[in-house]
Amino acid sequence: MSDRVVRVAGGQGFWGDDLEAPVRQVEGGSIDYLMLDYLAEVTMSIMQKQRARDPEAGFARDFVPLMERIFPKCIEDGVRVVTNAGGVNPDGCAEALVEAGRRAGVAGRAKIGLVTGDDLMDRLDELLAGGHELANMETGAPLSTVLGQVQSANAYIGAAPIVEALSRGADVIVTGRSTDTALTYGPLIYEHGWDEGDHDRIASGVVAGHINECGAQCTGGNCLIDWWTIPDMENVGFPIVEVSQDGTFVVTKHPGTGGRVSRATVSEQIVYEMGDPTTYITPDVVADFTTIHLDDLGNDRVRVHGVKGGPRTDFLKVSIAYSSGWKATGTLTYAWPDAAAKARSADVILRRRLDRLGLQFDEIRTELVGWDSTHGPLVGEPPADLPEVQLRVGVRSSDRAAVERFTREIAPLVLTGPPSVTGFAGGRPRVQEIMAYWPALLRREVVESHLQVEVREV
Repeated sequence: MSDRVVRVAGGQGFWGDDLEAPVRQVEGGSIDYLMLDYLAEVTMSIMQKQRARDPEAGFARDFVPLMERIFPKCIEDGVRVVTNAGGVNPDGCAEALVEAGRRAGVAGRAKIGLVTGDDLMDRLDELLAGGHELANMETGAPLSTVLGQVQSANAYIGAAPIVEALSRGADVIVTGRSTDTALTYGPLIYEHGWDEGDHDRIASGVVAGHINECGAQCTGGNCLIDWWTIPDMENVGFPIVEVSQDGTFVVTKHPGTGGRVSRATVSEQIVYEMGDPTTYITPDVVADFTTIHLDDLGNDRVRVHGVKGGPRTDFLKVSIAYSSGWKATGTLTYAWPDAAAKARSADVILRRRLDRLGLQFDEIRTELVGWDSTHGPLVGEPPADLPEVQLRVGVRSSDRAAVERFTREIAPLVLTGPPSVTGFAGGRPRVQEIMAYWPALLRREVVESHLQVEVREV
């Protein structure tokens, strides 16, 4: 058990975030851990499809060259990296990381921790046969109704395997579908010696992880309050949580970086993606977000304290993605005068042509970008003096052929519809497979009995 302050830096909020942020976190000042969160629900299905085409794919490939770049600095400074970049192929990610470490010159000085067992794809038949329905949490329907369409199935796992890998000397830990917050509170459990019954402290670690997990969203990015006053966003600092043994912590960022850490920016992140604030469920604890207290200390420092938590549940959440038909979206831009009227006329013409072709769609959705696309349909008519609007029409159907034909009906409107089309954005629309989300619960022992931790030498 340590009474020191542990500094965990957030470096990625999603797959595709600022590639330079982890570098700034490692080089910008003292930290103990770098947390990199790459996964969202849809990301897992994307990675699974990539792996179906290429058995060596299925993880966040951006992560490997990043680590090759920062590996020497991390090893020299004792910065340990925890990430869920492994996606649906954590083993492949770990192997690529070993090779990257050797190229970076840290052979013999670094260890890679690998966590597997969250991926349930190969176990679905066995689980259903064993009486685990994996019923949809929103509809109650059993998974068997869409089993043949499932693309990915992963359980959200908690801190235990991360703690084990750290205790075995891993410098970089790669997981699959670790819950985002565990990438932060796992190292805190390890460093501070919190046990399973330290509900309040682990809950505080969960809040620290929740603040950390979306990158610059808590340091001024995507901020509603006084967003125009936030400085130097081109050099925005990513978050760092400084966590004491009792669970209290300070949110900050490296000196000299842009952005802002304030009560407002931290509060906005806290309420992000939150359901019942009294019951924020994670694999290791149930946190009560109504107990959070924030003190703005100034100078980009906000103290967080008072967090309460309760025992973990008997279940883990499972994120399942399944194929649910096809979609395509086409756009045309109409110019003044009467831009909105032209766009609406084009929409009517398009729909009538689709009807005459006998095409069946589950849904056709029309938006006028520049008038009613962000906030949904608005009351009244758009102003006649709108300089331009973009007509955006999307369709979805279980019949791919119908969607394919729709993609050929947009371009003809340029010459067979209203005048002043100024842009046919992107050419012919692309048909895309729809990935639908299926949340389910599974008893934790069914997952945890299959979790494995391996440590590899670089």
